[in-house]
Amino acid sequence: MLRYALIYGGLSGAIVIAVISITLMTMGPESAASSQMSGYAIMIVALSLVFIGVKRYRDVEQGGVISFKTGASVGVTMAAIAGIVYTIGWEAVLFATDFAFIETYSQTMIDSIKAQGLSPSEEAAKIAEIRSGMDMYRNPMFRLPITFVEIFPVGLIVALVSALILKNPKVLPVRAAV
Repeated sequence: MLRYALIYGGLSGAIVIAVISITLMTMGPESAASSQMSGYAIMIVALSLVFIGVKRYRDVEQGGVISFKTGASVGVTMAAIAGIVYTIGWEAVLFATDFAFIETYSQTMIDSIKAQGLSPSEEAAKIAEIRSGMDMYRNPMFRLPITFVEIFPVGLIVALVSALILKNPKVLPVRAAV
């Protein structure tokens, strides 16, 4: 099971971080705030490998039959591996860019607040909140779990849905060798 989790979970996490990194490098960190939906869409597409991995495990290791519990276990392990790979990849991106994302992203958020035309006290409060959040984000003990939680819940849902669907051996059955 671990081999499947490492392969399919690792590929899922690597694909997500690669696509998001390329997007940020080509479009710039300023686009991060407006591209959250596309980020989650990328995650769902890449995490479809969890479905493929659970199916492959069912077909190869389980003879074409898998219980929900086993399928969920395999899928959740894949999602966790994807989250770990994504988190490590994001840390590498931050390190490679000298953590410039934090500064650029926070400045983009502050500029957005200033453009809203709020009262000076509301504007100051929101800017202080952004700066406080960015100060916390600089701490790896805060940033690492936050980064993991960006992808893991999506992977968890994909894993559970995959296990639910694939527990039925009639769904995408094993093909007989010709």
